[in-house]
Amino acid sequence: MNKDLSATALLSRPHRRYNALTGEWLLVSAERTSRPWRGSAEAPPLADVPAYDPSCYLCPGNTRANGEQNPRYESTFVFTNDFAALQPDSPVASFEDGLLRASSEQGTCKVICFSPRHDLTLSLMSAAQARTVVDLWSAQSETLGKSFPWVQVFENRGSAMGASNPHPHGQIWAGSAIPREGEKEEATQRSYFEATGRSLLLDYAEQEVGGPRDLGSDDDWLVVVPFWAAWPFETLVIPRRPVSRLPELGDRQRDLLSGRLVELLRGYDGLFDAPFPYSMGWHQAPFDGVERPHWQLHAHFYPPLLHATVRKFMVGYELLSESQRDITAEVAADRLRSAIDSVSSKLDQSAG
Repeated sequence: MNKDLSATALLSRPHRRYNALTGEWLLVSAERTSRPWRGSAEAPPLADVPAYDPSCYLCPGNTRANGEQNPRYESTFVFTNDFAALQPDSPVASFEDGLLRASSEQGTCKVICFSPRHDLTLSLMSAAQARTVVDLWSAQSETLGKSFPWVQVFENRGSAMGASNPHPHGQIWAGSAIPREGEKEEATQRSYFEATGRSLLLDYAEQEVGGPRDLGSDDDWLVVVPFWAAWPFETLVIPRRPVSRLPELGDRQRDLLSGRLVELLRGYDGLFDAPFPYSMGWHQAPFDGVERPHWQLHAHFYPPLLHATVRKFMVGYELLSESQRDITAEVAADRLRSAIDSVSSKLDQSAG
């Protein structure tokens, strides 16, 4: 192996990158998107979404699938998922038979409507409106964290990511076990902290600020296409001061976060001039009463699209070997940054 190859030369050819947050490697095949594509195409998103849809089971005053009626809410709205994947009263049990092991899981699943308006996605909100969603994430995390160690806040946007309803909403699943991704991030962050006395993600944020993958940073937040991104336009949102869980965010941090989120999501929509599908979620330290100075709060955004109607499939090599991406994180960041700047410029012109 030629260890003297420059970083620029190395990163312009097929190579592997290390994900410091999960302890895993992924394959990067630079500019593989130039290959011919004759696979399935994503359908364009629905246009002209109404502010109210009488057939939507999440709109204010409407009846849900289980027969319950929503209140005529005027801001955010939370309810227990009518088809919850976790139940708080599941019996506690386990069994082990050689290599066969199973244990019961208790928990709950909440649906959180971001707005009474059927057409008001996070990307279309003002920063002040987005702040109500940030506050809701924090309040629900604090409440659910009193009963369950793991609180997973997330949003699936668009049918391409499995969203069953276009009304702007997210979910929170809370469970009694620390899941796979949480265990991996716990192990890497703890190991780094024990070796250095510092936070892995705070050190990573300082290394990325102002660099080629930085999509927007201030004294409190960094939005970045991570060096180890697997999905085409994956991003990571990291507070730049020590904070382990959403409820710990102060007013200033929440205000700035709201602005950063709206900016990022408008950039996503501007990338292909269409509502951009994604799965996003917050990883916060477990609510188990254990002090975790090594754990830094952060949010992952996983959008699947390579082009406006072409999605990235994690199949074949990705399922059987390791994750693989088709464009470098630096190229993705440059394109996203241009989309964010373009949207911001248009908004400034319309305001003027």
